[in-house]
Amino acid sequence: MIRKMGYQWLLRQRMAEQGMFQTTDLVPLLAERGVVLSREQVFRLVTQPPQRMSMDTLVALCDILDCTPNDLIKPEVISRQIRKTAGGDSGPPDSAPAPAKRTVVRRPERRGRP
Repeated sequence: MIRKMGYQWLLRQRMAEQGMFQTTDLVPLLAERGVVLSREQVFRLVTQPPQRMSMDTLVALCDILDCTPNDLIKPEVISRQIRKTAGGDSGPPDSAPAPAKRTVVRRPERRGRP
Protein backbone atom coordinates (compact mmCIF):
# COMPACT_ATOMS: atom_id res chain seq x y z
CA MET A 1 0.00 0.00 0.00
CA ILE A 2 1.17 3.51 -0.79
CA ARG A 3 0.29 6.33 1.57
CA LYS A 4 1.16 9.92 0.57
CA MET A 5 1.88 12.13 3.55
CA GLY A 6 1.87 15.88 3.97
CA TYR A 7 1.76 18.27 6.88
CA GLN A 8 0.20 21.44 8.20
CA TRP A 9 2.67 24.18 9.13
CA LEU A 10 1.40 25.83 12.32
CA LEU A 11 4.04 28.52 12.89
CA ARG A 12 1.65 31.45 12.37
CA GLN A 13 -0.82 30.01 14.92
CA ARG A 14 1.92 29.41 17.50
CA MET A 15 3.17 32.98 16.99
CA ALA A 16 -0.35 34.37 17.52
CA GLU A 17 -0.69 32.38 20.74
CA GLN A 18 2.45 34.20 21.98
CA GLY A 19 1.10 37.61 20.90
CA MET A 20 3.38 37.84 17.87
CA PHE A 21 1.48 39.07 14.83
CA GLN A 22 4.22 40.43 12.57
CA THR A 23 6.72 38.20 10.82
CA THR A 24 9.46 40.78 11.47
CA ASP A 25 9.09 40.06 15.21
CA LEU A 26 10.97 36.81 14.63
CA VAL A 27 14.04 38.29 12.89
CA PRO A 28 15.86 39.59 16.01
CA LEU A 29 14.73 36.64 18.14
CA LEU A 30 16.17 34.17 15.64
CA ALA A 31 19.39 36.22 15.38
CA GLU A 32 19.79 36.06 19.19
CA ARG A 33 19.89 32.28 18.77
CA GLY A 34 22.42 32.32 15.93
CA VAL A 35 19.94 31.98 13.05
CA VAL A 36 20.38 34.92 10.69
CA LEU A 37 17.57 35.18 8.14
CA SER A 38 16.41 38.16 6.08
CA ARG A 39 12.96 39.63 6.61
CA GLU A 40 11.87 38.06 3.32
CA GLN A 41 13.10 34.62 4.39
CA VAL A 42 11.27 34.89 7.71
CA PHE A 43 8.11 36.06 5.92
CA ARG A 44 8.21 32.96 3.69
CA LEU A 45 8.96 30.75 6.69
CA VAL A 46 5.86 32.04 8.48
CA THR A 47 3.45 32.21 5.53
CA GLN A 48 4.39 29.09 3.55
CA PRO A 49 5.08 25.52 4.64
CA PRO A 50 8.84 25.04 4.29
CA GLN A 51 10.09 22.20 2.11
CA ARG A 52 13.48 22.21 3.87
CA MET A 53 14.56 23.72 7.16
CA SER A 54 17.73 23.48 9.17
CA MET A 55 17.53 21.87 12.57
CA ASP A 56 19.08 25.05 14.02
CA THR A 57 16.10 27.06 12.73
CA LEU A 58 13.57 24.53 14.00
CA VAL A 59 15.17 24.42 17.45
CA ALA A 60 15.35 28.23 17.59
CA LEU A 61 11.65 28.52 16.69
CA CYS A 62 10.77 25.98 19.38
CA ASP A 63 12.80 27.95 21.93
CA ILE A 64 11.26 31.29 20.93
CA LEU A 65 7.71 29.95 21.02
CA ASP A 66 8.24 27.64 24.00
CA CYS A 67 6.95 24.64 22.07
CA THR A 68 8.06 21.36 20.51
CA PRO A 69 8.37 20.43 16.82
CA ASN A 70 5.05 18.56 17.23
CA ASP A 71 3.42 21.92 17.99
CA LEU A 72 4.69 23.36 14.68
CA ILE A 73 4.19 20.40 12.35
CA LYS A 74 0.98 18.39 12.11
CA PRO A 75 1.37 15.32 9.84
CA GLU A 76 -1.60 14.39 7.68
CA VAL A 77 -2.47 11.87 5.01
CA ILE A 78 -3.06 13.75 1.75
CA SER A 79 -4.19 10.79 -0.35
CA ARG A 80 -5.91 7.52 0.35
CA GLN A 81 -4.08 4.26 0.54
CA ILE A 82 -3.66 2.51 -2.81
CA ARG A 83 -3.42 -1.25 -2.99
CA LYS A 84 -1.07 -2.53 -5.67
CA THR A 85 -2.57 -5.11 -8.00
CA ALA A 86 -0.92 -8.36 -9.06
CA GLY A 87 0.22 -6.76 -12.34
CA GLY A 88 2.19 -4.12 -10.46
CA ASP A 89 -0.22 -1.35 -11.36
CA SER A 90 -2.01 0.48 -8.65
CA GLY A 91 -5.59 1.54 -8.69
CA PRO A 92 -6.20 5.26 -9.06
CA PRO A 93 -6.77 7.23 -5.86
CA ASP A 94 -10.19 8.85 -5.45
CA SER A 95 -8.81 12.29 -6.32
CA ALA A 96 -6.55 11.29 -9.22
CA PRO A 97 -6.74 13.55 -12.26
CA ALA A 98 -7.89 12.10 -15.58
CA PRO A 99 -5.05 10.88 -17.79
CA ALA A 100 -3.72 13.54 -20.17
CA LYS A 101 -4.67 13.31 -23.82
CA ARG A 102 -1.95 13.37 -26.41
CA THR A 103 -1.79 16.64 -28.33
CA VAL A 104 -1.73 16.58 -32.13
CA VAL A 105 -0.18 19.56 -33.90
CA ARG A 106 -1.30 20.08 -37.46
CA ARG A 107 0.43 22.50 -39.75
CA PRO A 108 -1.66 24.59 -42.11
CA GLU A 109 -1.36 23.62 -45.75
CA ARG A 110 1.04 25.73 -47.74
CA ARG A 111 -0.35 26.91 -51.06
CA GLY A 112 1.79 26.65 -54.13
CA ARG A 113 4.35 24.32 -52.54
CA PRO A 114 4.44 20.54 -52.71
